[in-house]
Amino acid sequence: MPPSQPDSATPQTVADGTNRPELSTSVPDRSGWQRWRENLQIIGIALLLALLIRTFVAEPRVIPSDSMYPTLAINDRLVIEKISHWVRPLQRGDIVVFEPPPQLQSLGYSRDQAFIKRAIAFPGETVRVSQGQVYVNNQPLVEPYIAEAPQYELPQVSIPENALFVMGDNRNNSNDSHVWGFLPAQNAIGRAWWRFWPLDRLGPV
Repeated sequence: MPPSQPDSATPQTVADGTNRPELSTSVPDRSGWQRWRENLQIIGIALLLALLIRTFVAEPRVIPSDSMYPTLAINDRLVIEKISHWVRPLQRGDIVVFEPPPQLQSLGYSRDQAFIKRAIAFPGETVRVSQGQVYVNNQPLVEPYIAEAPQYELPQVSIPENALFVMGDNRNNSNDSHVWGFLPAQNAIGRAWWRFWPLDRLGPV
């Protein structure tokens, strides 16, 4: 008689020469709810990180007016970084995004309606505008970035503690400190850092 064939249930011989069942490589199926829960956790973490970054690190802003022309144009898109001004004091010439001060909020501007201007003077300094020239501490300010010389006069003012004097580069079309006064330093949100739109003007501000 021919040798009997092994029953189909008999363990197959594996490479090490022992008779044992082959190990299964299949992974048990997870339920649909488990997969949904993991996906939701990933989305939740991503949203939380995005919120933290926007609140404490950086955020995008759109320029709504021409008050900073020619440096910034209407509809320019910027990244505003929010960290460095807590580590390093603002410098003259920095472009600052800030919440409207109380004197503007009293005129109907909402707290979240951010403004953008250039920092001109700091506590203990003086500012005046005379015959088309801005003077800080009685020294003429060199400003190659402005659209044109200011066509108004501003008597000398002294910047108080914890305040800034800010002006738009489009001096004759800017609602800035020469109109409404000093900016409380705590209203500063951050510095304009990077223009990401339009692409032909991509780069640092």
